[in-house]
Amino acid sequence: MATNPTVSSTRVVMSVFEKYQKERLLFVQTIADLASRESNIEALQSAGVLLLLRPLLLDTVPAIQQAAALALGRLANYNEELAEAVVESDILPQLVFSLSEQNRFYKKAAAFVLRAVAKHSAELSQAVVDSGALTALVSCLEEFDPGVKESASWALGYIARHNGDLSQAVVDAGAIPLLVLCVQEPELSLRRIAASALSDVSKHSPELAQSVVDANTISFIAPLLSNPDAKLRRQVCSALSQIAKHTIDLAETVVDGDIFPNVLTCLKDEDTYVRKNAATLICEIAKHTPELAQLIVNSGGVAAVVDYVNESTGSARLPGVMTLGYIAAFSETLALSVIVAKGVPPLAKALEVETEEHIKAACAWALGQIGRHSPDHAKTLADNSVLPKLLNVLSTTTDDSEEAGADLKTKTKRAIKCVLEKTLQMEALEPLLQTSTPAAILKYVVAQFAKILPHDVVARRAFVTCGGLQRVQDIAATYSENNALTGTKLGEAIRTINECYPEEIVRYFSPGYSATLLEKIDEYGRMQDFNSGKQKPSIANNSQSIEGQKPISQSIPA
Repeated sequence: MATNPTVSSTRVVMSVFEKYQKERLLFVQTIADLASRESNIEALQSAGVLLLLRPLLLDTVPAIQQAAALALGRLANYNEELAEAVVESDILPQLVFSLSEQNRFYKKAAAFVLRAVAKHSAELSQAVVDSGALTALVSCLEEFDPGVKESASWALGYIARHNGDLSQAVVDAGAIPLLVLCVQEPELSLRRIAASALSDVSKHSPELAQSVVDANTISFIAPLLSNPDAKLRRQVCSALSQIAKHTIDLAETVVDGDIFPNVLTCLKDEDTYVRKNAATLICEIAKHTPELAQLIVNSGGVAAVVDYVNESTGSARLPGVMTLGYIAAFSETLALSVIVAKGVPPLAKALEVETEEHIKAACAWALGQIGRHSPDHAKTLADNSVLPKLLNVLSTTTDDSEEAGADLKTKTKRAIKCVLEKTLQMEALEPLLQTSTPAAILKYVVAQFAKILPHDVVARRAFVTCGGLQRVQDIAATYSENNALTGTKLGEAIRTINECYPEEIVRYFSPGYSATLLEKIDEYGRMQDFNSGKQKPSIANNSQSIEGQKPISQSIPA
């Protein structure tokens, strides 16, 4: 039986098209695979791969469209230059158009491209917004498929994280209520990404945080602090802290979500980021008012934060340090709660062992807030040798031209000053009474002795026996050059101390007194020699006159 020529020619033609389709699919899948490895990116870029992928986004075969979008996303994700090239190639409008038309696989890939472009900078995120992507992405949040929702949530979070204007655009697009719904979905990965996006929106301003709160977000995410998934707990702690940081009202709203004691449990979490984010959340609450700080104390939060500071290192330690400082700053009672919870030793240890200057500065500030309230508070710092440690930090800090170094010096000076002004223990002050102590600190040290000595006889005696009075005279001699003490606080304090002792005692301990004493001894010796020299000639004359007389035996006649 003869073959129909029409059927035969159709087969030939179709085989060509099928081969072309297979080759297109093979090509785009290979490119997507190559783009997954960074070592191939530059070669692909040099080969002009973007121009080849762009028409494939409009291919009639969905699998080819999806693979092309995946390849573009991987390329744009690599660096900002390629992301800009994607924008300049007018690819974004095609993606946005296809988001509302194609299947769920393509939508995930297209949302990935938008996220990859948006992540690099605010300008590229703005380009994504200008392409009309927000409306399409928000519509994806209403899809049934959780993978599509996740990709869209991720892209929205990357757009919102750059600045307030972009976050406001996300809010205006109606994304927040849908993101809150995504947090309630059973899929863990979707809940994580949605919580992260809410955090990115909240962080920029009180108004944006309020828009998140108005969607009843806190009542849904606060219970997730006890969720078994560590990555979800991370994002929930982050979102709550970004909301709480702005205003007192927002912080109180977060607290009203019954985050205690679950957030304190998170401070002991096995996951480092959960612990850090939980500490940040507590810090953002503590900083606002004494009442909120007292709430943390009443919840047992101070002891938990102290343990956290003890167990953490580096940047993870910072929110715990700041929390203790904020709590202690409000009142004597709250500072005492930090002392009772044994918060001073870990802060003093962190001041010594931490290498980053901004963490040292935070430790110095926190210690200053604890010690500035009363002599009893300052005594606790003295018992932990805090003042010498602060002075050591001050003397070893890098040059003031560096911003971090300047901030560390400023905070350390302030901490030393406010603690010194409350320190009445001579044992704590004596190590700082040295000529090597910076003048800016030394004046406060000497001033404290000037406050103590006039009213305490025992202290005056101890001050002499421990060598303190002699060191004061050494300091006076060092700074008396060029009249550096005239009219200064240091000079006045030295005069006050000297007036507590007899003048001869002060002279005795003054530098150069031994030389003066030796000169007086020499002068006295010379006077003695001079007086002795005056008496010797008269004796000689008497002896000569006696020798000139005849012996008695000769004067008697025979």
